[in-house]
Amino acid sequence: MKTLKIIVEKHPDSYVAYPLGLKDIVVAEGDTCKEALREVRSAIQFHIETFGDEAFEDNDVREIFVTEVGIQI
Repeated sequence: MKTLKIIVEKHPDSYVAYPLGLKDIVVAEGDTCKEALREVRSAIQFHIETFGDEAFEDNDVREIFVTEVGIQI
């Protein structure tokens, strides 16, 4: 079993989830966080079944930080 870190974003009308550490784009959406996680797990499984070891990036994500920066617009 491999553990992946998942980013979950809360949007006004849904939740979006995507993993770190996979090549290409794997994204799922749901009305709840739980639903988005269930859907992204299914998408990840399909991605790995399709691409095998090639699905994984060479680097392991150790930690995730979320921060903000101000920008001049």
